[in-house]
Amino acid sequence: MVQIQSERLTAAEYIDFLKRTDLGSQYPRERFEQRIPRLLQNASVSLAARDAEGLLVGVLLGVTDFAYWLFVTDLGVARDHERQGIGRALMKKALEAAGGEKDIAVYLAAHEKAIPFYERLGMKKFQNVMQYNHIEWTEFTVE
Repeated sequence: MVQIQSERLTAAEYIDFLKRTDLGSQYPRERFEQRIPRLLQNASVSLAARDAEGLLVGVLLGVTDFAYWLFVTDLGVARDHERQGIGRALMKKALEAAGGEKDIAVYLAAHEKAIPFYERLGMKKFQNVMQYNHIEWTEFTVE
């Protein structure tokens, strides 16, 4: 049984979680240790899924205006808990927290391997997204 609740995670717990998911390869190496706490502190929506022992097995972080938009920055499930409906439940709870599906449009940048999951949720690829990115981005995986 997994319980999902709104919760601010610590950087140490989130970094440990990243090691157990495919999310651990989505961040740049530059200033990783300094930036993760800011991410966790400033997300408008911060959801944690925990198993019966309290272990973090799923996370959804997002930014919203609570009126029109929710941009999901992070959605991940621990590898040993995939295909149990946790990601779907996190997305549903985030949409409700942001204002509900009648008011809120959800956007995210999906890793290529995650596209089938998002398509099963009813999401579609969107072509008008613009990007301004002048940051250093050295790829690495949190291990």
